[in-house]
Amino acid sequence: EYREGFRPFAPSVLHEETANYFELDRPSPYMLLVAPVNEARRNPLPPGYDNLELFDRLYHLRSDVPAITHVDYSARIQTVHRETNERYWRLIRAFKEHTGCGLIVNTSFNVRGEPIVCTPEDAYQCFMRTEMDYLVMGDYRFDKQDQPDWQEAKDWRTEFELD
Repeated sequence: EYREGFRPFAPSVLHEETANYFELDRPSPYMLLVAPVNEARRNPLPPGYDNLELFDRLYHLRSDVPAITHVDYSARIQTVHRETNERYWRLIRAFKEHTGCGLIVNTSFNVRGEPIVCTPEDAYQCFMRTEMDYLVMGDYRFDKQDQPDWQEAKDWRTEFELD
């Protein structure tokens, strides 16, 4: 997304794994709830942390899931239930079986400042313009290394104003 490095992503977590990661006692299927990351997953703050400039505090790794942990140790959570979203649940479950981690990063599919992709063409274009390694659309999987070189006549980064 080319987003600012201090802006964490949101996690999609298997409903049955929620308590392993977060202090959340209810479902959050629509990513509407924020909850603390479990104490056991938090990294201690370094000595003198409170005296650091705000910018320097932003880049401290706060947990063992740093991509989704905000500066206050919170996360905006989507719980994924097998009964309501089986395909997504199976994807996260397969990721857990491969990595041991029962959550994945969930973010909008766009580059910062651009509209969210709406068509397969938009998705492929965004994939080729960014550092993504793979793109999955439905039952199709694209490996960046297998794609022809992406050629554009103009600098796409100037098409939209940053937010």
